[in-house]
Amino acid sequence: MLDKRRYQKFLKSELESAATYKALADSEQDADRAAAFRTLMEGELRHAARWAEKLGLDSDVVKPSSSGLRIWAYGAAARLFGTGRVIPWLLKSEARELRMYADEPEAKDLEPEEREHARVLRTLGTNGDSTPRAGGNPITGFVGGGNLRAAILGVNDGLVSNFSLVMGVAGGTDNADFILLAGVAGLLAGAFSMSAGEYVSVRSQRDIYEHQIRIEAAKLQEWPEEEMAEIARNYEVKGLTPHEARIVAERIMAQPEVALDAKVRDELGLDPNDLGSPWGAATSSFMAFILGAVLPILPYIFGGTATVALGVSAALSASALLLVGGVVAANSGRSVAWGGIRMFIAGGLAAAVTYAVGSAIGVAVTG
Repeated sequence: MLDKRRYQKFLKSELESAATYKALADSEQDADRAAAFRTLMEGELRHAARWAEKLGLDSDVVKPSSSGLRIWAYGAAARLFGTGRVIPWLLKSEARELRMYADEPEAKDLEPEEREHARVLRTLGTNGDSTPRAGGNPITGFVGGGNLRAAILGVNDGLVSNFSLVMGVAGGTDNADFILLAGVAGLLAGAFSMSAGEYVSVRSQRDIYEHQIRIEAAKLQEWPEEEMAEIARNYEVKGLTPHEARIVAERIMAQPEVALDAKVRDELGLDPNDLGSPWGAATSSFMAFILGAVLPILPYIFGGTATVALGVSAALSASALLLVGGVVAANSGRSVAWGGIRMFIAGGLAAAVTYAVGSAIGVAVTG
């Protein structure tokens, strides 16, 4: 019985990994990267076949399934943000499988292939989707660095705020046109407001970073010997001998751009090539807010009675809350299921309160 439970656990893990790689392959527009994900999927299916055989199961069970909130969240994130942004989550899954097989005698020969999967993933992550490709997903180019944060926050804020607004107005009136007008106004006001806020925030942050970089560049010109000594000390801390560190520092100082890059990375902790794009963050936030805020008003756009539209709006918004919560949780390494439920509870409570307030105000106004 113990062996059976263990084999079932291994089989489930391998099939989930295979399904995840299939979802990424289907989402990937680059043919070579898609082929790499399919190769990883086939490897996981081979592993799954071993455990299925030990359990006496038919080969029909050894196939990737697209069901499950986690797989859905991975696929949605890959389509929205690019497969490269999902890879850090997958590396955690591969590490978990390696730990799972570490003390399993019957899986010793699987460990090298699992390590190779992790190596391939790291390579795919290094050559990921940080820059847009011709004919690629237009949103991928926006979602780099801080732009991913802006996009996730935008979807979340747009969905929760406009869902609450629609519910609040619907609580006070059954006029579908009036509810739609309020929802569209909330969508536009929120999108422009959040976009402007993201632009100012990232622009201010970038100005501070650029000022710090200019100070380091001036110090390199004014006091080259002192700066070279600092670079050498940084390499001594990393494990080089004083003589080795001095040689490295001299070679770095011989190339001004390389010296500035080293100073900025080591002393300021910044990547000069990734200081954040104000327009990228603003655009990501704007598009994401609209994506989230449009869902609660879609039923009103397509007409129908206010009662039916309200029910459909609530169902759409609730589903979206679960999805967004799951994606946010996966992005932070948390439980996808709990992240979706938590977001659903928070958004649902906000909508319920605004609906109750709207109903009270509607009764008071109409008498």
